[in-house]
Amino acid sequence: MLAGARRDKAAQELEIPLRSLRRWRDEQGAVLEDKRPVAIRPEPKNKLNDAEREQILATCNDEEYASLPPSQIVPRLADKGIYLASESTMYRVLKAANQQHHRGKSKAPQKRAMPTSYSASTPNQVWCWDISYMPSGIRGLYWYLYAIIDIYSRKLVAWEVHDKECSQLASELVQRAVLREQCLFKPLVLHSDNGSPMKGSTLRVKLQELGITSSYSRPRVSNDNPYVESLFKTVKYCPQWPKSGFATVGCAREWMLEFTRFYNYEHRHSGIRFVTPAQRHKQQDEALLAKRKEVYEQAKSAYPERWAGRATRNWSPIGPVSLNPNREIVPVQAAA
Repeated sequence: MLAGARRDKAAQELEIPLRSLRRWRDEQGAVLEDKRPVAIRPEPKNKLNDAEREQILATCNDEEYASLPPSQIVPRLADKGIYLASESTMYRVLKAANQQHHRGKSKAPQKRAMPTSYSASTPNQVWCWDISYMPSGIRGLYWYLYAIIDIYSRKLVAWEVHDKECSQLASELVQRAVLREQCLFKPLVLHSDNGSPMKGSTLRVKLQELGITSSYSRPRVSNDNPYVESLFKTVKYCPQWPKSGFATVGCAREWMLEFTRFYNYEHRHSGIRFVTPAQRHKQQDEALLAKRKEVYEQAKSAYPERWAGRATRNWSPIGPVSLNPNREIVPVQAAA
C-alpha cells in the first residue's frame, strides 16, 4: 500500500477481509499491535458447565443408549419428558470425550494389512479373475460368468459361462487361457477375491503346475479387485444386456461371445487412452497414440487461436499399470 496500491486490492492479494486490513492500521497508516492473543473474551451465556457435560456423557453411556447415536438419543429422551442438550451439542460433547465413534457394543475401527501390489509393464504379467451372476429366465436361477482380465491391456483374455461355481472349472479355464496366450511357465500373477472356487485345492494345485503366483484380496474388503469388477459393470450396463435374462446357458454363452469381440476389438477403453484392449495387448497403442498426437499438433498449427496457448490433449501411453497402487510393489516372479 505504501507504493500506492489500493487497499481492497492489497486485501485480495493477502487473502484477508478488507475490514481486517483496516483494523490493522491506524489513521496514519502505522501497523497496530495484534491484541487477539491477549483479548479477554466473555464466555457465552449458554455454555455447558462441567456437571451438565458429565450428565450428557453418563446418559449416552447408559446401557439403554450406549449403542445409539445422539440423533436417536435426543427424541427418546424427549418422549420421556427429558431435555439435556441439542443433538449437535451431544455430538460435540462426545467428540471432545473421544466417544463419538465407539460406544457400547459397536466394534472399534480395525486396522487391516495393506494389500500386496503388483505392477505390469507388459501384457500377461498380472491377471485378475472373478465369477459373477448372469440372470436366467427363472427367478432364483443364475448362470455363472467366469472372467479373466489382463490389467495391463484390460483385455478379456478368457471367459466361460457355467451353471455352477466350481474350482475344477476355474482351473480348466486358467489352463486354457495360459495356453492361448502362450505364457506357460512365464512370470504371471493371478489375483482374485477369497471365494471358495478361488481358493479351492484343485485350482491351487493347477496354479502351481502352471508356474502362476496366486494373489488374493484382503478378507471382507470389496475394492481390492477393481479391474475385474469394472469389467463386470461394463458387461451388465451394455445396452444389449437382456433385461429378461438368458433363457439357457447356451444363450448366455452366445451373448458373451459377441460381447467379447466388441469389448476386445472395438471398445475404446478410457483407462488406456481410448485404445482397444486388443491394440494395447499387442502393444500397438504407442504408434496409434503418436499418430493421434500428430493429428492434434497439425490442427493446433492450423488454428492456434483455438488452443489459446494451451497444450493439446495428452495422447501419451499410460505406461505400467499397478494392482492396488500406492502400496509396496512386489516384483512379478514365476511361482516355485
